[in-house]
Amino acid sequence: MGHDLTFEFFDFTDGIDPSAAHVALPFDVVHVWRRPLLPDASVLEQEQKLLCDEERERALRYRVDSARNAFLLTRGALRLLLANYLGESPQQLRFRLTEYGKPLLDRVTDLHFNVSHTDGLVLLAFVRKHRVGVDVEKIRTQPDALKLARRFFSDKERRELENLPTDALPAGFFRCWSRKEAYIKASGKGLSLPLNEFDVSVKEHPGQILLATRPDPGEARRWFLRDVPVGSEYAAAIAIGDVAE
Repeated sequence: MGHDLTFEFFDFTDGIDPSAAHVALPFDVVHVWRRPLLPDASVLEQEQKLLCDEERERALRYRVDSARNAFLLTRGALRLLLANYLGESPQQLRFRLTEYGKPLLDRVTDLHFNVSHTDGLVLLAFVRKHRVGVDVEKIRTQPDALKLARRFFSDKERRELENLPTDALPAGFFRCWSRKEAYIKASGKGLSLPLNEFDVSVKEHPGQILLATRPDPGEARRWFLRDVPVGSEYAAAIAIGDVAE
């Protein structure tokens, strides 16, 4: 299924102009946008105006500036890009949450999206007709990486991580985490889907990322996972599923 799709990557400040009147997204193309989370006061003020009242109130509840800025820039970028794909005004867009907390547009459309942000970077993914999930993680030293892997990951993933050299463990851990997170976000079930019910590769350049799903082994054939190029400081992945209902 993934071989039928073309992945295109853009920087929010470069490439396709996010202020353009309309951005074309063909049915067989996946767009992934990367945006640095830079706390520019004028940009923050401008994009805050795009948000609805509930979003502005939510932003005010963040007591840490970096978290508040990340929320404003992420929601601002999401509204701008969705508006351009749909040919509408950013302020007119309305969202709803599924029973598992995944945000969707509150309207009938074949356009699907997902968003993830971490320290310094946000990713936004868009595709038509397919389920999509994206995740990005800042690679850092995680003292309890193996403890977390033993608690949450599958036995296969845990063994692969335990066999990594000490200096390769942080990248391996967050590589695994981002791939698993992208999959559960795309599934729409979030953390209600146990992380040990499927296996992803821990390798840096695997031929295949989603290796096995349980209890239905055929589920793996209905998904395509790949890494997102974001530089050596981050680990990121995107999951694309079958046609969304």
